[in-house]
Amino acid sequence: MAAPAKTPTNKMRIAVIPGDGIGNEVVPEGIRVLEAVGRRFGLDYVWDSFDWSCQRFQKTGAMMPEDGLDRIRKHDAIYLGAVGWPGVPDHVSLWGLLIPIRRSFQQYVNLRPVRLFEGLKSPLADRKPGDIDYWIVRENNEGEYSTIGGRMYEGTELEAAIQQAVFTKKGCERVMRYAFDLAKRRKRHEVTSATKSNGISISMPYWDERFAAIAREYPGIKTSQYHIDILAAHLVRNPHWFDVIVASNLFGDILSDLGPATTGTIAIAPGANINPERAFPSMFEPVHGSAPDIAGKGIANPIGQIWSGAMMLEHLGHKEAADAIVKAIEVLFAETDVRTRDMGGKATCRELGEAIVELVRR
Repeated sequence: MAAPAKTPTNKMRIAVIPGDGIGNEVVPEGIRVLEAVGRRFGLDYVWDSFDWSCQRFQKTGAMMPEDGLDRIRKHDAIYLGAVGWPGVPDHVSLWGLLIPIRRSFQQYVNLRPVRLFEGLKSPLADRKPGDIDYWIVRENNEGEYSTIGGRMYEGTELEAAIQQAVFTKKGCERVMRYAFDLAKRRKRHEVTSATKSNGISISMPYWDERFAAIAREYPGIKTSQYHIDILAAHLVRNPHWFDVIVASNLFGDILSDLGPATTGTIAIAPGANINPERAFPSMFEPVHGSAPDIAGKGIANPIGQIWSGAMMLEHLGHKEAADAIVKAIEVLFAETDVRTRDMGGKATCRELGEAIVELVRR
């Protein structure tokens, strides 16, 4: 069960990590929108910026300093752009920055909304707003992404790599309860579990058992369960079936890229890494990566970063301000033709950010 929200304060101290690539372009637009909504609703921020990135790794051999976590531990939230850059292996960049933050701060819920807005065209035939509107609740601290394992007989024909998945009772149940609590606030009151218990014979049957046990605690919530392969197919063929989906670390990671891709562009998808007990800061970031192919060109889509900022405000107790940002995004799509190239337009990252700022001011 999530802890009750702390009394919101109008002054928030935010750790800003632009990271790599287009993170350095979309984060300023996200901050610009947050500042605009702050002026409207009487909110104030202290922005502490950190240069933790692959560029830093190439200079110093570390994505962040040894005391990096201590430097941001007392912040109200973390606002992240993107991580990853050619020349630095992905497992090095991810495990050097993003994963330590998620795990040290017990951000065990990765929350990602998937929504088709009016004014955006889905690549799925004949889909309209309302057909795609669900949330993915991904377990964010254990599961398939563990550090348990190793290599044997390296450099020989017998070379082997072994890695173990970790599913704990506490880890499964806390993320499932979060999903059920979320479903209680939704219209359809339904939770779908992603599994693969027909092929993964130990951890997935255990996941299913825990899901069934938690479901009994919520008699008013409807439930369904699909193997991950057919669930992925249904997100394409029947996205209107779903309301809240709860999944393990790996399955949730995959589904929360697939889902936004069906809404027109993955660049608008936001994400939150949440510590529901609020013992540590939560982290807010877009789903997209650092996009080296377009970095520095000023054409990145900042909507995912901006929407992530709205999720941050809601988490910090400022729902009215958060709703104003989401409403501005809705109006942008429904009533204007301001689009970046990934959405078929010609607007720059800055121009789209400025358009959202103007809509927020209304």
